[in-house]
Amino acid sequence: MTQSHPRISKAVIPAAGLGTRFLPATKATPKEMLPVVDKPAIQYVVEEAVSAGLDDVLMITGRNKRPLEDHFDRNYELESALEKKGDAERLAKVQESSDLATMHYVRQGDPRGLGHAVLCAAPHVGHEPFAVLLGDDLIDPRDPLLQRMIEVQEQHGGSVIALMEVAPEQIHLYGCAAVESTTDGDVVKVSGLVEKPDPADAPSNYAVIGRYVLDPHVFEILRQTEPGRGGEIQLTDALQQLAQDEKVGGPVHGVVFKGRRYDTGDRGDYLRAIVRLACEREDLGPDFRTWLRSYVAEEMQQR
Repeated sequence: MTQSHPRISKAVIPAAGLGTRFLPATKATPKEMLPVVDKPAIQYVVEEAVSAGLDDVLMITGRNKRPLEDHFDRNYELESALEKKGDAERLAKVQESSDLATMHYVRQGDPRGLGHAVLCAAPHVGHEPFAVLLGDDLIDPRDPLLQRMIEVQEQHGGSVIALMEVAPEQIHLYGCAAVESTTDGDVVKVSGLVEKPDPADAPSNYAVIGRYVLDPHVFEILRQTEPGRGGEIQLTDALQQLAQDEKVGGPVHGVVFKGRRYDTGDRGDYLRAIVRLACEREDLGPDFRTWLRSYVAEEMQQR
């Protein structure tokens, strides 16, 4: 018989990073505001949370992140100008971001890692399970990962992490999970976690990607977690404790994701994400694909 667990209603989006890989573009502009085609990356993430039924969104920010708040707020001067021009299409796009969700903000005054950023959400989240979405990972809306994770958490309780199989030589770039199979083909039981292991020491090639559904007991563990890899408080270390002791916060499960994911935290993947999403747009795709084929053909001839 399926056990009933509290319904998840809140999403937390850590967005306090400095974005150093995109300097100098991020010197004065938050990396989360860099456009993916014509919409900032962070809006895709908020839209994903809302699509999964989470319209109470807390964003963990830092210094120089005010544009994030402005983007999800009303801009009456711009809206008035567009309305006077009769530009209903652009007006709707401007209003869309401010109508998406109930947005809240808290500053991570001392950037001490992802675990510390999640801990900043404790007063807002309280004693409810909640989702964490990292802004660098864009999940294609046609592959509803977060909805599936919420289903698994409601069935089993505890925490659920998103996993993706990667090449063994790439596992050192990710948190890595030791897993056991379950009766559900896309769900595994997580028995251990390690942050960015050496490939020779990795327990699997299942990498942790930027979606989590967490039991609120994680806050108490994070309060006691010492800085780990990189001198930061690692969320992976707290999840490792939850996985080892199910009496505190329940089990940890993983949903193995095989859909479309775009990593906007890497410059090359960021460019690939723009090309892929632009090609699929009805308004841009046909002309852009024609140009892209021509460009690639010319490049190949020159080589």
